[in-house]
Parts: sequence; structure tokens; C-alpha cells
Amino acid sequence: MQAIRVTTTGGPEVLGLSDVPEPSPGPTDLVVAVEVAGLNYIDTYHRTGLYPVALPFIPGVEGAGTVLEVGTDVDGVSPGDRVAWPLTIGSYAQRAVVPADRAVPIPDEVGADLAAAAMVQGLTAHYLTMDTFPIGPGDRCLIHAGAGGVGLLLIQMAKLLGATVFTTVGSPAKADLAAAAGADHVILYNDAEFDDAVRSVAGEERPLDVVYDGVGAATFDQGLALLRPRGLMCLFGQASGPVPPVDLQVLNSNGSLYVTRPTLGNYIATRAELLDRASDLLRWIASGELQVTIGQRFPLGQAADAHRALEGRTTTGKVLLLP
Repeated sequence: MQAIRVTTTGGPEVLGLSDVPEPSPGPTDLVVAVEVAGLNYIDTYHRTGLYPVALPFIPGVEGAGTVLEVGTDVDGVSPGDRVAWPLTIGSYAQRAVVPADRAVPIPDEVGADLAAAAMVQGLTAHYLTMDTFPIGPGDRCLIHAGAGGVGLLLIQMAKLLGATVFTTVGSPAKADLAAAAGADHVILYNDAEFDDAVRSVAGEERPLDVVYDGVGAATFDQGLALLRPRGLMCLFGQASGPVPPVDLQVLNSNGSLYVTRPTLGNYIATRAELLDRASDLLRWIASGELQVTIGQRFPLGQAADAHRALEGRTTTGKVLLLP
């Protein structure tokens, strides 16, 4: 079979297509014919070595497809079943080994592309709005990168839960996408400082209950200064680079603020929690309550181009690879 096999860390050029042996399932695993693999920022961190992975490896932590084989100790899954999965490395391939307890059944009403696109980014948006800071009616939140895959889903979920949503984007076309997703106030960060723009709309110095920040170094300090007393800075990514060490006294002097750096794995640690979150997402997608925007699709052999597009911030919505 063919797969992207990384033998040395580095830039997108290390993402070469190779012939590799067909995989076999362990006792508690599935072998899945990958129909769609999702692209996520964590894939770029694995590629560069920022998040170390033993070499060589097949990148990609998310996908969807059809079960080909099941391990000897697996119950409740059969060849021919359609499944999706999050946080299982090895998805940039025509076949992937997936632990059975990480496989989510796909309902008939949802295509494999939408199921794959909803796994990492959709589950992330779910835990951020439901648990990290449970959004409620009247809350005011700021979502950075509102036209990205997570951003568009965060906007929709925050609106479903009754929030007023501010969001930042980098272009008028991205502003249109964020507005269509339901954002109340869309800020073009190249045209104005986002903190000034939020204050001018809200009429307050510190109007926000929560900031959802997947950008990191470039936005953290300004976002922190927008939070009301006891507000929450939710830093869930670092697309612009890691945030430097924070003087905790700043949290005190700015109103007993909270800061958290969550990660998806801790919010889907058990199979029950994974299925609960995934069932919400897939039900909302099937009913039309949640729209998943797929911005670009690349053949698997063009994974390097997909990474360049993502890191160059030229993408919107979800980027998929097609084995």
C-alpha cells in the first residue's frame, strides 16, 4: 500500500509518498481502508519535531473509512462497518490500524468526509464550549481564527448555546465565512487591533467572559486584557508560536483571571466520553444544525502542499487528504 512516511523531521518536503507493507491488526485493533484523512495543526508539529514522534512514522491523527479486518479480541465491530477516529497516528495512508476503542461508528446519514472532518476539530470545539468553559446564554466570547476548521465549528456551537461571538479573521473572504457561521462581530485583524475593535463594540474595557485562542504568541496578551474579572483564557493551540512564560501575578492584578491549556486527549480519555461527544457532533451534522466546511481536498501524494497551505494560513474550514 502507499502512505506518507516521514524518515526525518523538517519542512513539508519531508512528506514523501512511499510503498509500505500492508498492516495487520493487533488483538484489540481494526484495519481500516482509509477513505479520508484529516489535516490538523498537530500534524505539522509531528512533522517538524515540535511534538516528537519516533522515526520513521506515518503522520495523520484523524480519518474515516471502512473496516477491513478486526482483531481477535474485538467485539461489536465487523468488516464493512464505517468508522471514524481521532488522535490515532498513521492516518496518511491507504490502510490504517485503529484501536477499536477509538473507532466511532458513522451513521448512514453522514458521509465519510464530514465524519473525518468532525473528529479532531469538532470534538475540540465540543469540549471547549461544553466543558472547558461551559457557554451559556448571555456569555461573550472571542474566537480567534474564526474561518479555520475549529473556528467555524466553535462559532456555531457558541451560538447554539446562546453566546455573543466576536471573532478574528485575516481577509474579507474569511470574514464572510465567519459571519455565515453566525459570528456577531467579525474583526479583520490586518485592518485593526482586535482588542480595540472588541472594546469599541462592547463599550467596556474588559467585556469578555472567555477567549478561545488557538493562535498563541501573537494574540495571548491582548486577549488576556479583554477578560472580565474571573474570566477564562482558553489557550488550545499555538499556530503563531508558543506563549512565553506568564507571570501569575498578572492574573491577580487583572481580576483573578483563569488560564488553561487544554488538549483533546484529556477530554476523550474514556470510550464513553468519546462516544458521547461524537454522537452529539454526528447528530448535529445529520440534522443540519452543524455545518462542516471543507475548504480543500488534496490527493495523499500532495500532503506537502496541504501542509504548506495550512501553515501559510491560506486555508478555510477543514483540509482533507484523499488516499
